[in-house]
Amino acid sequence: MHEFLVFTISGLTTAGIYAITASGLTLTYVTTGVFNVAHGATGMIAAFAYWQLRVGWGWPTPVALLLCVCVLAPALGILIERLVMRRLDGTSPTTRLMATVALLVSLLSAAQWIWDPSDFRALSELFPGSGFTVAGVAVPYDDVLVLGLAALVAAGLWALLHFTRVGVAMRAVVDDRTLTVLNGARPTATSRLAWAIGTSLAALAGILVAPKLTLSAIPLTLLIVNAYAAAVIGGLRSLPLTFVGALVVGLANDYGIGYLPKIHTGAQYLTGLVAIIPVVVLALALLVLPSSRPRGRPASRIREITPSPSWPAAGLLVAGTLLGAAIAVTTVTEADLFSSTQMWGLGIVGLSVVPLVGYAGQTSLCQLSFAGIGAVVVAHAGADGNPLSLLLAAAVTALVGALVSLPALRLSGIYLALLTGAFAVALDGWIFQLPAFTVFGHRFDLFGAGSLTFTRFHAFGADTAGTRPYFVFGAVVFCLVILGLVGLRRSDLGQRLIARKESPTACTTIGVNLRTTNLAVFTLSAAIAGLGGGIYAAGLQSATPETFTFVTGLTVLLIVVVAGVSSLGSGLAVALLLGTSSLSNAFGGDATRITATAVGLSAIALAANPNGLIPGFLRPAFAPVARAPGVAVAGLGVLGLLWAARLVDLIDGYSLVLGVLLLVAAVPVLAAMVAGSRLAARQDGPSSGTGGLPDGGLSEPLEWLGLRGQVGRADIAAVDRALGLPEVAHARP
Repeated sequence: MHEFLVFTISGLTTAGIYAITASGLTLTYVTTGVFNVAHGATGMIAAFAYWQLRVGWGWPTPVALLLCVCVLAPALGILIERLVMRRLDGTSPTTRLMATVALLVSLLSAAQWIWDPSDFRALSELFPGSGFTVAGVAVPYDDVLVLGLAALVAAGLWALLHFTRVGVAMRAVVDDRTLTVLNGARPTATSRLAWAIGTSLAALAGILVAPKLTLSAIPLTLLIVNAYAAAVIGGLRSLPLTFVGALVVGLANDYGIGYLPKIHTGAQYLTGLVAIIPVVVLALALLVLPSSRPRGRPASRIREITPSPSWPAAGLLVAGTLLGAAIAVTTVTEADLFSSTQMWGLGIVGLSVVPLVGYAGQTSLCQLSFAGIGAVVVAHAGADGNPLSLLLAAAVTALVGALVSLPALRLSGIYLALLTGAFAVALDGWIFQLPAFTVFGHRFDLFGAGSLTFTRFHAFGADTAGTRPYFVFGAVVFCLVILGLVGLRRSDLGQRLIARKESPTACTTIGVNLRTTNLAVFTLSAAIAGLGGGIYAAGLQSATPETFTFVTGLTVLLIVVVAGVSSLGSGLAVALLLGTSSLSNAFGGDATRITATAVGLSAIALAANPNGLIPGFLRPAFAPVARAPGVAVAGLGVLGLLWAARLVDLIDGYSLVLGVLLLVAAVPVLAAMVAGSRLAARQDGPSSGTGGLPDGGLSEPLEWLGLRGQVGRADIAAVDRALGLPEVAHARP
C-alpha cells in the first residue's frame, strides 16, 4: 500500500504538469484553430532560460520565474503569432500544422546552439527538501504546488472562455472571423492574447518538469509532448476533460514506471514500453474516443494549388538529376561520395510524402519510421545482396502502412497526424529497441545487438558494392520513383486524390469512396518510404534505431513542405540538404544544426507562398528558359566546359561547385531578358494567330497566370484558343 501511495502522489504531480501544458495547448487550438506542435519546444526554451537566469547568472528564484513565465514566454508567443501564424490565413490545415513543426525544429536547433548539449545542467525544485507526511508517505510542497496550479489554470481558463467577453470572442473568431468583426471584436488582438497565454502555460510546465530530469533539449521537448494525450482526451475543446485526461496520463505513466519492470515474464520486452506509456494512451484515446469536429472555419480563399506535372518537365528533372549524378561520380573524391550515397534513399523517403500530403492532403509524421521498417527487412532478407529484398521491403511496409491506416480511416487532419506521430514514437522508443523474440517458431531480431550491417546489391552481373556504382544505382532508382509519381498524378487515382484534398464532401457526393482512396494512398506512400529506407541504409552500410528517429523524420517532412509538398523536386531538396557531404565538410559537427535551423526559419516563407519554394519561386523564375532555348543550350555548353576543366584538374571541386551555382543563377536571368525582349517586340507589332508568343503558349503556366503579374493580350488570346473561342482571340484587353 505504501508503494501504491508513492506512485499515486508522483503520478498526480506528473498529471499536474501535463494538465498545465495541455490546457495551454487546448486554449490555443480552441481560440485560433491551430494545433501547436511546437508547444513543448516553447516550454523547453523557457526551462533553459530559467536555468540561465537562476543558475547561470544567479538571479533570485521568484524574479527568474516571473520573468520567464510573465515576460519572455508571452513575448515569444506574440512574436510567433505576428511573424508566422497571422500570415497563414487562406492556407490548408496541413500547411498550418507544418508551420508549427517548423517552429519546433527551429526552437530545438536554437536551444542546441545557445546551450551546448554536451554540458551537464540540472535544476533544483522551487521548495527543495520541504514537505509533509501523509500515511507515512512524504509529500513535497512542490508536488502540492504543481497540482494546485494545474487546477487553478484549468478553472481560470474555463472561466475566461465562458464568462468574459474576450473569451467568447476568442472562440467566436475561429468559427466565423468576419462575423466577429461585424460584432465589434478584434480577431488579431484575441489571437495574440491566446498565443501569449498558451506560451506562458507551456513555459510554466517546462520549468516545473525540468527539476525531474537533466536539462536536455530533445527529451524535454518530447516529454511535454506527452501532454497531447490529455488534450485529445479532452476532445481538444473541453478544459475540464483535459484536466481529467492529464490525471489519467500522469497516473498511468507513474504506475507503469513503478510496476511494469516488476513483471517477471517478458519484462525485457516491456522496458521500452515504460518510456512511451503516454504515447500509448494517446493512441488509444484517438482510436476509442469519438473525435470532435475540427476547429477552424473553412478558408474562403485557399492560396494553395497542385499543378499536374507534364512528362517533358519530368524528363528534364530526371535528366538533370542523372547529369548531376554523373558529374558527382566523376569529380567528387571517394570519401566525399561515400558520405553522400545516403542522399538518394533520403530523397525517396521525401518523395513518399508527396502523394500522401501533397496530392491527398493527409498528414503523416511516420514516414521515416516506415523507412526504418524497410531497412530492417533489407538487412535480414538481403544479406546476400539480393536486390529483390528492396521489393520485399516495399511490400512489407505497404502492409504495415495499410494496417496503420485501417484504424485511422475515420481520422483526418490533426487527429491523423497525432496517430501517425504516436506510431513513430512507439517504433522509435520501443519496437526498434526490442531484444530477439520468437513468433510461431520464427526468431526475429530487429536491430540485432543494436546495429545492422547491410550488403549492397548485385544482380545479372552488376555489382553496386563500390561507392561510385552504388551512387549511380541510387540515382536511377530515385528517378524511377519520380516517373512513377508523375504517372500517378496524371492517372484517375491521382485525380481522385486531388479531389479528396480539395473537397472530401464533394467527393462523397459524387460517389467517390474516400476510405478506399485513403487506404490506397497511405499504402502506396508507406511502400515508397520502405523502398527508400532500404536504399538509405544500404548506402550507409550500417544503421541503428537512432538513424530513424522521430525528430529526424520531422525534419524530412518539413523540408518537403518548405520545398513544395506537391512538387517532385522536393525529394531532391531532401537529398541535397540531408544526404550530401557538402555541409558536413564545410561546417563539421554543426552541419545538422545549420540545416535544421535554416529549414525551420525558411518555413516562415510558407506564409508568403504556401505552395513552397519550388512552385512558388524556382519554377516561375526558370519559366523563361523554355521560351529562350538558346540560353539553355549555352548554359549546358558552359556546364560541359566546367566539367571538362574539373576532369583535367584545371579547377578544384569547390571552384566547380561555385561555377555551377553561378551558372544556375545566371541562366534564368538571361533567359528572362531574351524572352522579354522578344515578347515586347511581338506585342508592339500586329497581333498574330499565335497569341504573340513564339510557341503560341502562355507567358506563365496556367496555374500561375495572373498570380505573379499582369495578364497580357497574348495570354488572353492563348486562353481563348484553348477554350475554343477563336472569334475573340484577337480582342484587345
